[in-house]
Amino acid sequence: MRSDPGAHVNPLVIGVTGHRDLLPSETDELYARTRALFDELSRRFPNTPLRVMSALAEGADRLAAHVALECGWDLQVVLPMPADDYRQDFLTTESVAEFDALCAQAEVLSLEAGSPDNEALITLGSARDAQYARAGMFISAHCHILLALWDGQPSDRLGGTAQIIYFQHYDRLPGIAESVPRSSLFLTDDESDLVYHIACSRKQTNSTPARPLTPMDTRWLTTDPDFPSLESMPERYVRVFARMDEFNVDARDHLSNGYSLTELDPEGFAVIGHPSIQRIGDMFGATDVLADHYQRRVNQTLRAIYTLAVLTGLAFILYSDLVGLHPLIYAFLAFLLINISLAMVAQRRQWHRKYLDYRVLAEGLRVQFYWAVAGVRGEGQTKFAYDNFLRQRDMELGWIRNVMRVAGTPNDAHPASLQEAGLQFAIDHWIGTADEPGQLDYYRVKAKQRSRANRLTDGLALLCLWSGICVAIILAVFTDTLAHGFRDTLVVLMGVLPLIAGVAEAYTRRKADRELTKQFVFMAHVFANARRRLDEATTNADRRDVLKGLGDAALTEHAEWILIHRERHPEPAGF
Repeated sequence: MRSDPGAHVNPLVIGVTGHRDLLPSETDELYARTRALFDELSRRFPNTPLRVMSALAEGADRLAAHVALECGWDLQVVLPMPADDYRQDFLTTESVAEFDALCAQAEVLSLEAGSPDNEALITLGSARDAQYARAGMFISAHCHILLALWDGQPSDRLGGTAQIIYFQHYDRLPGIAESVPRSSLFLTDDESDLVYHIACSRKQTNSTPARPLTPMDTRWLTTDPDFPSLESMPERYVRVFARMDEFNVDARDHLSNGYSLTELDPEGFAVIGHPSIQRIGDMFGATDVLADHYQRRVNQTLRAIYTLAVLTGLAFILYSDLVGLHPLIYAFLAFLLINISLAMVAQRRQWHRKYLDYRVLAEGLRVQFYWAVAGVRGEGQTKFAYDNFLRQRDMELGWIRNVMRVAGTPNDAHPASLQEAGLQFAIDHWIGTADEPGQLDYYRVKAKQRSRANRLTDGLALLCLWSGICVAIILAVFTDTLAHGFRDTLVVLMGVLPLIAGVAEAYTRRKADRELTKQFVFMAHVFANARRRLDEATTNADRRDVLKGLGDAALTEHAEWILIHRERHPEPAGF
């Protein structure tokens, strides 16, 4: 167990693209405009640290890196190739020294080379450009805002600024990622297309910004056809980043203890020896703790609300049926007002939404973690575990993908090797074994527990309902022969018993217990089928295919789960 909530704070990542040949006369103003952007973001999202992701090419990349370090923010460097090869791009010793000094203050991720070997990268311009393009795509795929110091002119240069901005918007890059696997989801709103453009000139081509832009004009660019260019950040992105900021507040205030998936079997994980996966496991542990925290608050609120509903109904029945109990009207009002107040507090503090969001994020991170450990790769060069998760829901859930982007960045740059130890670790701890319970055992146990709880609730409701009916029959048949006090008691029971039955049924519906039980049963079958197919698989490639399918099924089910529960937040219980 750790008690460092700061380790789980999620940063707002600003990727950088731009020209290498900035005009010296514009550099100071570009610096000031970049600093102004960082300051604005810090003011709007005060609980979210900034992280600048840069390839440290000369020009725009380094300018933004210097601003980040001056502001005290993290710098994450993405090198398109090994540093020794990359240094050959810098023609002066001063440039090399500046590059080394910036790297010394940053987390450095060096992307694996593509198909050409390193010698080819050095001598062949097209192969080298392809590596730069891959670095640009990587930065675009893992940032939340792409900062572009750009003249606004179109260009077909492979990996150039114009192409990286196009990739940011459309997930395609001519010559590298011509065809990206698509589904109907590519028509949905996307939180990862945001670009902040600072218009600038270029020295080598002696060009000025494309008309009607002038140097130092700033604008926010998106793929929204109605508002492709705005002076201020579009509101829908503000809401996404506000959710991230809120998560950081909760991590600070409620995460006194966290854990990591890697700690469930530290010796087994040590065999894999891939520290870049650690961040995903750490973030899962933090989010899991926060989800449990808000789940307890929601459940306690629901139990209190429905208990108060019964007490309110009982007070009303006693007041209306029994003479001389006038003070019960005050009890009725007190129970009713407390009921409404609890629901209002829960809604205002958004406990229900936070519980759902954090639980879904945790389950997404679980899939991302075990895919990384097992060596399950994304689709092509541009798609990662988070890309399509929850895309069919409202865009505000994009903050969940943003967290997954940050957690998975190191592993996406340096994927875990395809060793059998990692694959076996994922199988043992995700699905589970006889000695190591995993998700298969979890879903089986939860399905039985939920089924039993539903039967008890249904039984209680039926018992109360039929008992009320029986009391009513007794009153109807024997009302003239019953003692006055006993008759009054039966009248109260006649009202209270059906009330309890109705409240119990409403409580079950509010929690969606029956739907959740079906989901547990379904997921138990999915994991059981995965277990069987893994036992039948003859190659590690086949086993990874099974784990890929299992993760896809789990992510889909989590999206369905949040859809079922989204509108079931605590409300004053009716009767």
